[in-house]
Amino acid sequence: MVTWLNNLERKIFTSPSCLHIGVGLRVCDGFFPGQSRVLPRARSGATGRPPLLLLPQVYVVYMGKGLQGDSDSQQDIMRLHHQMLTAVHDGSLEKAQASHVYTYRSGFQGFAAKLNKEQAMRLAEMPGVVSVFTNTKRRLRTTHSWDFMGLSTNAECEVPGVSTKNQENVIVGFIDTGIWPESLSFSDLAMPPVPKRWRGQCQRGEANSPSNFTCNRKIIGGRYYLNGYQTEEGGSSKNAIKFISPRDSSGHGSHTASIAAGRFVRNMNYGGLGAGGGPGGAPMARIAAYKTCWDSGCYDVDILAAFDDAIRDGVDIISVSLGPDYPQGDYFSDAISIGSFHATSNGILVVSSAGNAGRQSSATNLAPWMLTVAAGITDRSFVSYIRLANGTYITGESLSTYHMKNSVRTIPASEANAGYFTPYQSSFCLDSSLNRTKARGKILICRRTRGSSESRVSTSMVVKEAGAAGMILIDEMGDHVANHFAVPGTVVGKQMGDKIISYIKSTRHASTMILPAKTILRLQDGPRVAAFSSRGPSSLTPEILKPDVAAPGLNILAAWSPAKNNMHFNILSGTSMACPHVTGIAALVKSVYPSWSPSAIKSAIMTTATVLDKKRRTIATDPDGKAATPFDFGSGFMDPIKALNPGIIFDAQPEDYRSFFIGDNLHLITGDNCTCTHRSSSSATALNYPSITIPYLRKSYSVTRTMTNVGNPRSSYRAVVSAPRGINVTVTPEVLNFENYGVKKAFTVNFHVDVPPRGYVFGSLSWHGNGRDAHLTMPLVVKA
Repeated sequence: MVTWLNNLERKIFTSPSCLHIGVGLRVCDGFFPGQSRVLPRARSGATGRPPLLLLPQVYVVYMGKGLQGDSDSQQDIMRLHHQMLTAVHDGSLEKAQASHVYTYRSGFQGFAAKLNKEQAMRLAEMPGVVSVFTNTKRRLRTTHSWDFMGLSTNAECEVPGVSTKNQENVIVGFIDTGIWPESLSFSDLAMPPVPKRWRGQCQRGEANSPSNFTCNRKIIGGRYYLNGYQTEEGGSSKNAIKFISPRDSSGHGSHTASIAAGRFVRNMNYGGLGAGGGPGGAPMARIAAYKTCWDSGCYDVDILAAFDDAIRDGVDIISVSLGPDYPQGDYFSDAISIGSFHATSNGILVVSSAGNAGRQSSATNLAPWMLTVAAGITDRSFVSYIRLANGTYITGESLSTYHMKNSVRTIPASEANAGYFTPYQSSFCLDSSLNRTKARGKILICRRTRGSSESRVSTSMVVKEAGAAGMILIDEMGDHVANHFAVPGTVVGKQMGDKIISYIKSTRHASTMILPAKTILRLQDGPRVAAFSSRGPSSLTPEILKPDVAAPGLNILAAWSPAKNNMHFNILSGTSMACPHVTGIAALVKSVYPSWSPSAIKSAIMTTATVLDKKRRTIATDPDGKAATPFDFGSGFMDPIKALNPGIIFDAQPEDYRSFFIGDNLHLITGDNCTCTHRSSSSATALNYPSITIPYLRKSYSVTRTMTNVGNPRSSYRAVVSAPRGINVTVTPEVLNFENYGVKKAFTVNFHVDVPPRGYVFGSLSWHGNGRDAHLTMPLVVKA
């Protein structure tokens, strides 16, 4: 909803999370889509219960890059922030200092403070403020995966055809739950000294305590961020904090870091499953851990502080396996979008996860300056067969290795309903829904629907508490995620579940046996797109295709924190696991081409991705097996070897993103004197992006892109078009000849509607090089 006032009054409109005040000024506090109102000022002398307006919470006051020529000393910036806070705290410096949480001063300027909404609105109206938004909590989003993609698992070997020895000078920052420094994946054996350009810290935590944290030549930096988390969680946070240091208590951060840059571990396995040698994508790259995420989540003000430090510390790449819930708010009311823009402006590539919502238009981390990753599936499965008493074997999926000695009476959980629960409710094995007398000693068949709030593991715990001997879970999601259950258990899809139910109905005393899980390769074709992976189109800027690329994200084995379940390795699924696969390859590309910009590295990964599986068929998407589209996998499934020799790149600079910044305060964000009063779809489409998306094609439209030769000095490329259905596509010129390395050539893609199609249609533009020159492909996405 948009409310327009005359030009002399304030223009107010809302997004899913923001109240916008004036041109380019925003106060964001979690409004629902479509809700529109002006926040009233508090009335003096009010009696009774205080209005909601006066309840304080933590806000981010974002001030952009900072004006050129301003002093960047810590004292001057802190003094300015305290003066601004004093002004909204009725002139009290003491209250201003008490409300202050963070100051951001390196890659960008701003601060975090505890404020009420009136104070936040007053700050938003001050000169130099770009946006003010609430401290939102964000969610956290191996052995075989690198083999599957053709990257050798031999510890520090060279990739054929290129030299990646320079990876020891590439520094990767991980904004996550911290890291477990003693893990074999983070050994610094035979690693050279830390690069002299490194400016980071190693916050050790409490000496001689479990929190104590030490760096080495592999993990060269470690920081932790508690202020925002503790301010929001209050006293309840004390019990949730295990290590006040960069040490990882949950395992997620260790897992993601080892996928991207872990050292070679000879016998990595999970209870014997998935056993094999396991390195990260760039095993000699350096790691810097930024612990912003604690057991109950990650807060914006801490995330921004981590970005601010990482930019100053000198990292080359930042990996962010977390993100907002969808729909995502405006770019400059989102901490990850803000932090990643300033990282990109400082030459740092940010790789992020797309999300695990599994629906159309659910992808987040949508900013065009980020590399956003969807989750794919390899050809490895963790199978737990179900043997029916009639001799039939049904394929299920599990990480449980329990050994059942005999077949066990098996019934639908609906027949074991308890108390006030109906049979239908009990069929989902909800907490307290099962009758212990009816369930004891039996295998229960439970159901799980798409979007269920109960996890599969918690369902198995309900089954165990009811005294059952095992669980067969029929999950209509069909996402192939393997779990370790509290009882012998396995998961099947609807089709296999129907076979089991048919058998149960065919006999009076049905019995089954659940066999222990084992690792099987090539049971299913790969790669595929995971059912849980969030899809496009972008809900913010449909002219930019998101996600950008797909990588392995299902059942990934990697390092873990022994503080969590006393395990050193674990198997996890999610776009959180897909993201560091791309991070690892980005580190290798950076090691081969140290001077490349973030967009150049991003282009190399996107344009060399494949849309075909190992059998040269179009990649399918789970759970229905339909052909995947660019909304599922972006440019395709990442190909590590080809990404190291792309031949051609599409480059962009920070100033090219200006069309995404609205308002008179553009100069604050970018640090120059440019202004932009509106965002146009044409300017977004014109960004030199490695894909082309036209969401509003009326009749004809033309798009220009510029390629840079990074392959053979003298090379030639020919355009090959696979046009979207109903759309005529031509390219001018059809052949591009490059005379030298680094030469740039522009081409124009012309779109014309022949037969208006329904909805989005998809095609591609490939550039085929002559001889040994590389081939590259960019997706074409059109809605007429």
